[in-house]
Amino acid sequence: MNRLVLIDGNAILHRAYHALPPLTSPDGKQVNAVYGFVSILLKLYHELQPTYIAVAFDRPKPTFRKELYKEYQAKRPEMEEGLSSQIGIVHEVVASFNIPVFEFDGYEADDVLGSLVKQAVVERRTQNSMTNQKPDEIVIVTGDRDLLQLVDDEKGVKVFMPVKGISEGKLFGEFDAKERVGVEPKKIPDYKALAGDQSDNYPGVPGIGPKMAAELIERFGSVEEVYQQIESKVESRKSKVNNLLSERVVEKLKAGKESALLSKNLATIRTDVPVDIQ
Repeated sequence: MNRLVLIDGNAILHRAYHALPPLTSPDGKQVNAVYGFVSILLKLYHELQPTYIAVAFDRPKPTFRKELYKEYQAKRPEMEEGLSSQIGIVHEVVASFNIPVFEFDGYEADDVLGSLVKQAVVERRTQNSMTNQKPDEIVIVTGDRDLLQLVDDEKGVKVFMPVKGISEGKLFGEFDAKERVGVEPKKIPDYKALAGDQSDNYPGVPGIGPKMAAELIERFGSVEEVYQQIESKVESRKSKVNNLLSERVVEKLKAGKESALLSKNLATIRTDVPVDIQ
């Protein structure tokens, strides 16, 4: 099997840093994140046996999400110096493995990965990939659940996530992703539009919790369709639709419409970043 493995560099780096004690090199530099990153990299080579491999990193400049919403990720603590000091070393390690790195100002690694996945899928369909061997499977390696929205069984896109420290991981297809989040992968942005996300500080709709958000999206398919149903009022009061859209729920949804649409925009991984997988 020709397998393309795409690594979310920052997510794996964070995972390694917090999973290991503060190890130091002979010259006193903290290297636990570096050690953990390399350990995961070697594990991936052994378990996934990639035909192609690449790493995407965040850039230090603010992204378009910060421009859309100033409070985006506002609750996250600043990166610890012990971690930030290891980022450059990890870049050097990746380069020493001769692994290509992709990053782009104004976008997160998630968006870069989404764009690479889209290009790889197109190349596979045209059978015109990097070495004229189409990738049969695309595996994204990350600890970030947002990337589960890219999982697509038909297109051969899966996500490999560490589930216990850095020693154990799980490969997520559509069934596993839905079991983990509560909705189909492609509907994750719609789900977060209503439920919000504390980690990234997506506001969502106040008063609409995860269970209700999942039920609404599973029933209607998208956040836009939820609001279309509210506006059209075509269903009878006794229907299942109106059991979900009670007056109290409708009031909350109406009050939070602008917030919901903003949250979906923030949660949607972009696939048009100008990077080239060739």
